[in-house]
Amino acid sequence: MVSNRIVYLNGNYVAWNQATVHIMCHSFGRGSAVFEVLGLHNTDDGTVIFRLDEHIDRLFRTTELLDMELPLSKKDFMAVVTNTVQKNTIRQGFIKIIGYYPQISFEILPPQKMIDIAVFIIDPAEDPVAHDDSFERGTTACISSWIKLDPRTVPIEAKVAANYLNGMMARKEAEKRGFDYAIMLDTWGFIAEGGTESVFLVNNGKLLTPMAGTVLDSITRKSILQVAAAEGIPTREDHLLPELLYEVDEIFFSGTPNKVLPVRQIEEQPVAGTPGPLTRRLSDVMKDIVSGRDSRFRDWLFPVLL
Repeated sequence: MVSNRIVYLNGNYVAWNQATVHIMCHSFGRGSAVFEVLGLHNTDDGTVIFRLDEHIDRLFRTTELLDMELPLSKKDFMAVVTNTVQKNTIRQGFIKIIGYYPQISFEILPPQKMIDIAVFIIDPAEDPVAHDDSFERGTTACISSWIKLDPRTVPIEAKVAANYLNGMMARKEAEKRGFDYAIMLDTWGFIAEGGTESVFLVNNGKLLTPMAGTVLDSITRKSILQVAAAEGIPTREDHLLPELLYEVDEIFFSGTPNKVLPVRQIEEQPVAGTPGPLTRRLSDVMKDIVSGRDSRFRDWLFPVLL
């Protein structure tokens, strides 16, 4: 139960229900909260955090882009995250780091550069955030009428709450149309990404994904590309026209909750043979990685002594 959960809050470890902020704070009213979501995995050698260093590095990049200051060094951040996991009993789930301005503010500009930090441990088996997507069944997707945020309007690579209204609208549209997920196009009409997911296509044995610059600098996306390279799978990051979605052999999403999630239907067109062979191969390798069975990527796993 969340009532038994311990939360890191600005230098202290408190009960879940004590991790609160005033409704009139800047980050609630202006959407200025920043965050990271990390995977927590149970292996034969114990609990591990997936690519903790990369997530902390990205958090620092986000705050730099938004002219924020963090109260902890990278080393201290990693220790705080690890300690928060240790103080809870969850071995498989997610970690959410949230940075925010807690001060009451009526202005659009934040009251100061320094932000507060909270770290939460999420259990998909208990908390109302569980993902029930089935790999074998796959999922469905439509092409959203909402376009991805233009990189000339906000820093889209920043993990900031306000940016995710874009993905929320795309996902709500998909839900209304009877689909599970949405794929957004960028300002120039090329494939961008889902509401919170990266998009991959497979065509004639080659892995394709949209170019960086108009999509989030996703750590899972980066991991998939690195795994593909290690497996000898040819890859291409490019401007991809949406027509390709109807022509390729396989489509899948990637993200922290689902490292590889096959798409069985795009709009009204089935994607034959889902999950496809390359999608399954990448999924199997990612499962081996997060379970600690693939020694090639052991340095992606940060052990937590429980």
